[in-house]
Amino acid sequence: MNKLRSIFFIIFICFSLLYPLYSMAEEIKGELYPVSKYGYCDETGKTIIKPKFDYAGYFSEGLAVVGIGDKYGYIDKTGKTVIELKFDYGGDFSGGLAVVLSGEKCGYIDKTGKYVIEPKFQAGGPFIDDLAVVMIENKCGYIDKTGKYVYEPTLDYATDFSEGLGLINIGGTWNQNDNLNGGKWGYINNTGKVAIEVKYDNAFPFSEGLAAVMTGGKWGYIDKTGKMVIEPTFDFADVFYGGQARINVGGKINKNGEINGGKWGYVDKTGKVTWDK
Repeated sequence: MNKLRSIFFIIFICFSLLYPLYSMAEEIKGELYPVSKYGYCDETGKTIIKPKFDYAGYFSEGLAVVGIGDKYGYIDKTGKTVIELKFDYGGDFSGGLAVVLSGEKCGYIDKTGKYVIEPKFQAGGPFIDDLAVVMIENKCGYIDKTGKYVYEPTLDYATDFSEGLGLINIGGTWNQNDNLNGGKWGYINNTGKVAIEVKYDNAFPFSEGLAAVMTGGKWGYIDKTGKMVIEPTFDFADVFYGGQARINVGGKINKNGEINGGKWGYVDKTGKVTWDK
C-alpha cells in the first residue's frame, strides 16, 4: 500500500511540474518570433541602413561585404548595392582589391566587381604591403596585385604580412585537428626574399617590432634583424600588445593546444617580467 502511495505521489508531482509547461505551450501556439537581420547604425545608434542582411561585415575602403542567403556582395555607406550579391564568400577590401569565392576557387575583384585576378586559388588573404598569401594545391605562396607570384607556392604555411614581414613554415604537416606540426619557421620580406632564416621550431608574426620564436623548446623574442633580444627562457610567449606580452613558465601544453599550469606573467621589451599575483 505504501509502495502504491509513493508511485501515485511521484506521478502527481510529475504532472504538476509538466502541466504549466503544457499550458504555456498552448498559450504561445501561433505566436511569431523575431528573426535577426543585420543593418548599420552610426555612433549615436541611429539606423542608417535598415536591417535586411543575413551577414554584414565592417566597412573597409568605403565598402562592406553583405550576405543574403548564401550569396555575398558589397554595399556603400548609403546602403546601395555596388557589387551584386553573387559570390559564395567575400572578404574585406584591402589595397583596392577583395578576395571572393566562386564555387571552390578564390580570386580578387576591384571595386567595380570586375575580376583583376581570376579565381584559381583554394584560399586567399587580404593584400597587405601589396602582397597577399594564397593557397593552391595545398601549398602557400605570395602574389602581387597583378596575380604574379612573388614567392612561389612551395610553403606549408604562410601568414598575412605584419609590420613588413610574412611568417612562413617549411616542412610542417597538418594533423587531424588542423594543427600544423613540425617544420621550421622564418620570415620573408615584400620582395619575396627570406629576411630571417627559416630555423625556428615555432613562431608568431611581428608585433610592435618584436616576434616570439621558439628554439630548443623555449620561447624568446627577436627583432626584425633576427637578433634574439629577449632570451628564450619561457614555456610560452605571446605577441606584444601595449608594450607587454603574455608569458608562461612551467606550463604544459595539452592535446588541444591549451597550456595547463605553470606561472603566468607579462614581459616588457627590455625583458623585465612581472608575474601574476
